[in-house]
Amino acid sequence: MRITHYADLMAQYENPIEHTCDMRLGQTFTVENCTKPEGMCDSAWQTLLPFVRELAEGGGNFFDGWMQNPYSAMLSCNDGFRPVSFYVEVVE
Repeated sequence: MRITHYADLMAQYENPIEHTCDMRLGQTFTVENCTKPEGMCDSAWQTLLPFVRELAEGGGNFFDGWMQNPYSAMLSCNDGFRPVSFYVEVVE
């Protein structure tokens, strides 16, 4: 859904690194059997997995009505310098 970069925080706190995230705006992933989709960042997957698992097991309605679609969630990876936001939803 969105990729953000906080250059000021990177400059102030992050050690220089050559390779960061390979996620691209517009990518879509389909998850089967709660297995990390090919091409998804490991860190992002760790953040998404509990929600994906809950949705796969028929759950939803996270945080008592947080999302308009109760079988969805808007989540971000835990990279505070360049967070990627994902819209996760059940598809039939």
